[in-house]
Amino acid sequence: MTINCKGKLIDLSTPKVMGILNLTPDSFYDGGKYKDTDAVLRQVEKMLLEGATFIDVGAYSSRPGAEHVSEEEELGRILPISELILEQFPQTYLSIDTFRSKVANECLQLGAGIINDISAGSLDDKMMEVVAKHQVPYILMHMKGTPQTMKDYSDYDDLIKEIRFYFSKKIASARAHKINDLIIDPGFGFAKTSPQNFKLLAQLSLLTTFEVPILAGISRKSMIYKTLGTTPEHALNGTTALHMTALLNGAAILRAHDVKEAQECVTLYNLLEA
Repeated sequence: MTINCKGKLIDLSTPKVMGILNLTPDSFYDGGKYKDTDAVLRQVEKMLLEGATFIDVGAYSSRPGAEHVSEEEELGRILPISELILEQFPQTYLSIDTFRSKVANECLQLGAGIINDISAGSLDDKMMEVVAKHQVPYILMHMKGTPQTMKDYSDYDDLIKEIRFYFSKKIASARAHKINDLIIDPGFGFAKTSPQNFKLLAQLSLLTTFEVPILAGISRKSMIYKTLGTTPEHALNGTTALHMTALLNGAAILRAHDVKEAQECVTLYNLLEA
């Protein structure tokens, strides 16, 4: 299973790690942590040295109830940082975490290589058109509503069935737009309760029938720290435990704040599968 990123084939039959770089002041774990360019570059270098294949940059907090950010502000945050990263680390596979086609287009013009869309095109009907134009891998995430309203949309008659139906429609739409490289993200924490998140993780392998790579984004999320009665800062051990579960159930990419520990998880998993 491979994706074409910036003209190179990346083999995802061996799982990879995507390092998270949040440029927002209000992200649930690392909001406001990278306030200047030196801090950003140090963190990117650290993640790359620790084994990250991809760096995922986001400038719009999608945590539940996060404040809305204008398109202009998102562009103002993400464009200079994306340009800086690609200037200093030109071989980086930079993923842009956005649901806005204009943000995606401008970052791709700079040299970004992946679009990670929490809405899978639902919040901007021009997104798939932009991704198709640039022919980059497209991460389709499952979510209902918006970051501001998704808490109100966690009712499901059959969670897994509805998620599978959602992805069947989104994948068909992406294929119709002639997008070649797709990745699906079940959206842990997005319009889902904690019990639903654990059910989804336990049955993640049911999404492998789409025959596209699965991304798991569970790093330090509330399904971990609230369950353990702790905080995001103390949720690394729980994250690692669930990362291994995700890998065993078919995840091909771990989207993680802590690249070293996620990569160690992948290394041990590879030995189990050898």
